[in-house]
Amino acid sequence: MATQTKDKKQAAKDVVDILEEIATLLNCNLTRHQISLCISLIENGVNPEALANVIKDLRAQYPEPELVEDEEQG
Repeated sequence: MATQTKDKKQAAKDVVDILEEIATLLNCNLTRHQISLCISLIENGVNPEALANVIKDLRAQYPEPELVEDEEQG
């Protein structure tokens, strides 16, 4: 039984690893944690297209603040 659990955890990690690589290639700007949350939501019945639309809407409403070079240097 412990081997099954270990195998499932490894399979889940492998899926997240692959999706993280795809997200990086597509420049999605999703963290590993965010990808895991999206997977969980989709596994629990959330429509993937609707989820993508919500993410896009949230990013439009709440853009990440851009750092000005002068502020970074201090």
